[in-house]
Amino acid sequence: MSNDVYVVGTDMIKFGRFPERTVPELGAQAALMALDDCGLTIQDMQALYSGNLFEASGGVGQRILREIGQTGIPVVNTANACATGATAFREGWMAIKAGVYDIVLCVGCEQMGSGLLGGAGGGKGIPTEGLLGSGTMPSVFAHVGLEHTRKYGTTFEQFAKVSVKNHHHSTLNPKAMYQKETPLEEVMGAEMISYPNTKLMCSVNVDGSAAAVLCSEKKAKELGLMGRAVKVRASALSSDPYTSRNIAMMDFNAVTRLAAKTAYEMAALGPDDVDLIELHDCFATAEIVHYENLGLCKDGDAGRMIDSGATQLGGRIPVNVSGGLLSKGHPLGATGIANIYEVTTHLRGEAGNRQVDGARIGLTHVVGAGSACAVHILEKVQ
Repeated sequence: MSNDVYVVGTDMIKFGRFPERTVPELGAQAALMALDDCGLTIQDMQALYSGNLFEASGGVGQRILREIGQTGIPVVNTANACATGATAFREGWMAIKAGVYDIVLCVGCEQMGSGLLGGAGGGKGIPTEGLLGSGTMPSVFAHVGLEHTRKYGTTFEQFAKVSVKNHHHSTLNPKAMYQKETPLEEVMGAEMISYPNTKLMCSVNVDGSAAAVLCSEKKAKELGLMGRAVKVRASALSSDPYTSRNIAMMDFNAVTRLAAKTAYEMAALGPDDVDLIELHDCFATAEIVHYENLGLCKDGDAGRMIDSGATQLGGRIPVNVSGGLLSKGHPLGATGIANIYEVTTHLRGEAGNRQVDGARIGLTHVVGAGSACAVHILEKVQ
């Protein structure tokens, strides 16, 4: 029997704002939904891997168990920037891969405040980049976009087309925070946050949770769960390799290329084998550069790729058919597992109006400042 790992249950709540609820309550809801998806209960789980970034009192995984059943299982809590949920998922995958457990529950949840992420609020002294300035995420990803423009001539309109596409996709996803068309003129004419990203080119701070049940092949067959199971073909996690660049500015390219290379090699696949992708579009500029970082096109061709329609639903390689972080929302600890849910739903053929026809291989990607990048490749079971 192989030690392959499968997603046998997964779900996410509709992302939104829930100030009246606690973080563990949000996590518990997604956990129960994922367990229901495969007809199991918390009593069937051998371990829990919980991802959350901002809950100050900690111990979110244990507090989720207080909501759904304290069975005494081991709990691992993870925090790893925007890759927090994906890291929790990967920890569960590794435990089954190593033969320690046969079935585990992975949950990601977050309550987000309003306002800008980043800045220099918590440090000592005055940082090189000033008290606000380019330390905020809108400014960081404005720099990412303008560097792409400097090198390849990518235009404001091409960046804006990412938002038009993802907002259109969101109208097909009932779990997205926003489900609203935004024509190109509206995106380009919206309030400028940090050029070239307007307000409609920035991801949404929302509350949310997502969960997945992971299982060994032996256990999945034992439980009769192979029919809707999706194989985890590869799991990769990276941090920044050293590059001779301006180290005052964050680099999201090298870390993504490293994780993608590792995942493709592990899966024995290449970018041309992938049928759909959920990538980290925290800003419209980010999606453009990640086309190249994930090998979907040659360096410098990402602008032409968005122009061609290749990454929209019905195109050669649909990207962010969920609506992406730009419309679905970006609750940091939940995002990585929410991406797993989206791709799994397509590979099962259960995505409804946004279904990518004939999807067999899907890829998820999250990258956070600090740095952490996670790439997972999932495969439909034949």
